[in-house]
Amino acid sequence: MALSRKSFLSTTSLGFTSLFIADWNVFYSRYESTEIIKPKRLPKGATLGLIAPASPIYLQSDFEFMIKALTDLGYKLVLGDHVKDRNGYLAGSDEDRAADLHKMFINPNIDGILCIRGGYGSNRILDLIDFEVIKNNPKPFIGFSDITSLHLAIFKNTGLITFHGPVGKSQWNNFTVNSWNSVLHLAEAPSYTIPEDQTDAFVIKSGSAEGTLLGGNLTVLTSLLGSNYLPDFDGAILFLEDIGEDIYRIDRMLSQLKLNGILNKINGFVFGKCTDCSESSNSLTLKQVLDDYILPLNIPAFYGAMISHEEQNLTIPVGLPASIDADLKTINILEPAVL
Repeated sequence: MALSRKSFLSTTSLGFTSLFIADWNVFYSRYESTEIIKPKRLPKGATLGLIAPASPIYLQSDFEFMIKALTDLGYKLVLGDHVKDRNGYLAGSDEDRAADLHKMFINPNIDGILCIRGGYGSNRILDLIDFEVIKNNPKPFIGFSDITSLHLAIFKNTGLITFHGPVGKSQWNNFTVNSWNSVLHLAEAPSYTIPEDQTDAFVIKSGSAEGTLLGGNLTVLTSLLGSNYLPDFDGAILFLEDIGEDIYRIDRMLSQLKLNGILNKINGFVFGKCTDCSESSNSLTLKQVLDDYILPLNIPAFYGAMISHEEQNLTIPVGLPASIDADLKTINILEPAVL
């Protein structure tokens, strides 16, 4: 099935969904993995393995708050051997952080793996990961921000659907929990809309599109350019978010994606939130920068989805088919992400 970017733009959701289901394997044939792997859904009272593949939680009070929040949600918790280790801005040595990742996938008593936070350090363990261990022991793997590196590398090398969603230290409010439960417990295919109280959303380019959800933190994604850990973005819905970046840096990173040919491959574009991204007196606005890079692509695109470093956070299945409607500012998951 040919899946050029342009061919999606005028296709109705109903018609495409039927075609997509009939040709699932062909859709994914461009990836190095031979098949897409869906993990099992999280059961009631699931056991979560907590790991720190990047930075640690520095304050004991924050760690305790996380433990209470997750146990209050009904989860049993198993701590990684090195989840409390510290080595500067890293949660222990690279070898130990990679070992915790492997152990949680191998352990049959662990239902899902939750990263306690992002920060920095996931890139450092990519060449230490045995992707066959992950492929042979599939289970939900969840986190965001620096965890973007692991999502993209795991999808490329195993075909496993992972989840760009809250980390352990996130705010487990009703919005975040409802999205998590819908995807990971109930095996639903939800439609994500922007809450009415979010007034910063805007349309970049009208229209609707369908494709594979790929993306994450913009800074982390661009750090993988030129490596062997990025999947093919042909026909993708690219979703991004970031925090604490000057607008010129967002400009520079989007330029990197353009010059590497990624932007010209995608079917649709969603920027969640750019939290605390400052504009100086002589700066372009974020909207101007997004217009400069995305409008020439002539693809549906919008800003403001609840994909961010802010309190309300969606659980996004990385590698799963989805559709977007830029005018309605919605992301529609086309099928369940878990079994």
